[in-house]
Amino acid sequence: QVQLVESGGGSVQPGGSLRLSCAASGTIFSINTMGWYRQAPGKERELVAMSSSVGATNYADSAKGRFTISRDNTKNTVYLQMNSLKPEDTAVYYCHWASRNLNFWGQGLLVTVSS
Repeated sequence: QVQLVESGGGSVQPGGSLRLSCAASGTIFSINTMGWYRQAPGKERELVAMSSSVGATNYADSAKGRFTISRDNTKNTVYLQMNSLKPEDTAVYYCHWASRNLNFWGQGLLVTVSS
């Protein structure tokens, strides 16, 4: 089992920034991917950004140039720096961890971008 503890959500005005964090604990395999998905009201959950333990990253087109994913493997923690936030970024953001056909989700963080 892997437990994911998320922090950093909240409300921000358009153009603002937020930093999300997700710390994993439990049975952590060294080769894994950690990332962030989001789900807006009435929409399906979608990938925002993902980072592998060997350094590869992947971003949704909507996140490219504005969001940066990073991780600290010594702390089993992944971060998502979100800049230039837009109202359409409003969603519940979920941390995701996967390895060896196992995957786990965080409980979700609400991010609201509104003036």
